[in-house]
Amino acid sequence: MTLVESYQQPGHKAQPAQSDSVLLDVDNLHVHFETSRGMVRAVEGLSFNVKRGEIVAIVGESGSGKSVSALSIMRLLPKMTSRIPQGRITFDGRNLLDLSDEEMREIRGQHISMIFQEPMTSLNPILTIGLQITEPLQIHLGMTPEQARERAIELLGLVGIPDPARRLEQYPHQFSGGMRQRVMIAIGLACNPKLIIADEPTTALDVTIQAQILELMKDLSRRLNIALIVITHNLGVVARYADRVIVMYAARLVEEGIAENVFHKPRHPYSMGLLRSVPRLDRPRGAKLETIEGLPPNLAVPMPGCRFAPRCPFKIAICEQEPGLLQTDLGGLSRCHRHAEIAAGKLAWTGIGGGGEIPVAKETTPLLSVRDLVKHFEVRGGLRGDSGTVRAVQDVSFDIYPGETLGLVGESGCGKTTVGRLILKLEQPTSGEVRFAGTDIATASAGEMKTLRRKIQVIFQDPYSSLNPRMTVGEIIGEPLHVYKLVPGRKEQHARVEELLQQVGLRPEMAARYPHQLSGGQRQRVGIARALAMEPSFIVCDEAVSALDVSIQGQIINLLEDLQRRLGLAYLFIAHDLAVVRHISMRVVVMYFGRVMEVADRDTLYAEPLHPYTKVLLDAAPVPDPTIEKGREPRLIKGELPSHLAPPSGCVFNTRCPLASEECRQAVPLLREIKPGHFAACIKV
Repeated sequence: MTLVESYQQPGHKAQPAQSDSVLLDVDNLHVHFETSRGMVRAVEGLSFNVKRGEIVAIVGESGSGKSVSALSIMRLLPKMTSRIPQGRITFDGRNLLDLSDEEMREIRGQHISMIFQEPMTSLNPILTIGLQITEPLQIHLGMTPEQARERAIELLGLVGIPDPARRLEQYPHQFSGGMRQRVMIAIGLACNPKLIIADEPTTALDVTIQAQILELMKDLSRRLNIALIVITHNLGVVARYADRVIVMYAARLVEEGIAENVFHKPRHPYSMGLLRSVPRLDRPRGAKLETIEGLPPNLAVPMPGCRFAPRCPFKIAICEQEPGLLQTDLGGLSRCHRHAEIAAGKLAWTGIGGGGEIPVAKETTPLLSVRDLVKHFEVRGGLRGDSGTVRAVQDVSFDIYPGETLGLVGESGCGKTTVGRLILKLEQPTSGEVRFAGTDIATASAGEMKTLRRKIQVIFQDPYSSLNPRMTVGEIIGEPLHVYKLVPGRKEQHARVEELLQQVGLRPEMAARYPHQLSGGQRQRVGIARALAMEPSFIVCDEAVSALDVSIQGQIINLLEDLQRRLGLAYLFIAHDLAVVRHISMRVVVMYFGRVMEVADRDTLYAEPLHPYTKVLLDAAPVPDPTIEKGREPRLIKGELPSHLAPPSGCVFNTRCPLASEECRQAVPLLREIKPGHFAACIKV
């Protein structure tokens, strides 16, 4: 009996997708956490329902209560520090909060499954994939080992993993990130669940793998009538896949409605600001992003009135009173006193934004010049016993001019970060040269590098791990000033630290705080301030905004652009978010498997991509517009990246390219100028 057939058995009778039958009903849920600083009200008065076969998205900034709500449904909150003082969670007619631990274990995994953000931490590294899939089948469904193995093979095939019988004997570390997430989906589907909760299921994945995973989940939801709750901050994902959208802010639901209505006709100021903060592939760049200024409130401190009021451009006297959830003209819900005025078009969003293009200095001499850069790593007996040479970077060349931003995009493992590390001389190149202001970094002496490092700085992806937790913000920013003797005394150093904090939009008194006392966006601003302390002319931004919420991301992007205007900085902007790269970059380099596939100015590349890989990347990227997304079919890239220890012959993209021919499998295409200023490495163009 196949997985699809099993849904036709008693107890799993398929119903029409999105029927009126409510599967999950959350009513007035409150979740509190006891901490050393007092009680944190993580979720307050949350009510929503999910119908059978329906896809519901929950969006909002970090700390809004999205993940806590999901863990409450699963009954996975820490018992020592959390409590649910009131509320009901009714699933298939049973209140989950009244069930014993043993009864909940029967539901968890069998009827409700959860897919977590990072599959590597969810999978047991010392157990084979087969054992991890078959275990719940034997426990919950009473299958024999032979039956469980047969079902496990079917499940892996269902989620698109090739050669499933052989893969059952492998361990998590032998799978790529996309493959591990597929395994998590297979485990989630194993016991024929009625509801799957996916908490940021694609945040750590590339845009191409993200598209594959989400299309798979949507297809399974429709075919097997599984209800799906997707928790994410990627509004493009929400636009493409959600039937309904729930927007949360500061532990409360602030808007709920049909996806098309929430995106095109939002009825809460927070939803309006969130949508305007997102860079879009389908719109010309031109202006700065509109952002929601300020930060979410502290949930450990009681807050009177509307919680969004301190950041809201529509705030009036009545906002000092707590608004209830009010019915809107579109049939949805809004926690805003002025939703009727928004519906009537009387209120327009006036977030921080505007500004024109960044003027680029018309220099003829590049600030940074990379030529024929090659980096190989020797692997000797890794976890799989593999040995050989990893060709991480192959013949990469590009220039960056003063005041310019060059975007560097591609899938994980394509060599983007290695290129950044080679420029910073954190890695020594195998061959090739990196020249900064005429000096070859690869052969520079220690004294020359000390001078160069003042002019070349880096902003890392994770601001928390790149800041010393034992040092205050003032000490972190002041350390390079002291080491390089950029200011004469301690008084001048304090003044310079305050100046740098104000330059990145932080208050001077934050110099006394430690990194753990700051939000993610504030920590990233500290990282930028530390880089600026050296008065650089060039900064490597390695996924500098990928870990941030949409609204905070917009603030950081605008800050980087403002600093570029004022200080004439040049950036190498490494990212996998194509919309962000389009917004901030002037030219774009596309990499795949260590090689450059295409180079062009931003507008030309996005309007007329020449290389098949670039086209697939752009087609896979979702746009935050349900009308556009649900009216097009994404061009899904087939397969996974090949092994770096056994690269394909000829064009490195030929194993996944829809246009590949025998010639592509034999000859390595050279990067050549197809049109003025537009280069591509493809024999088909």
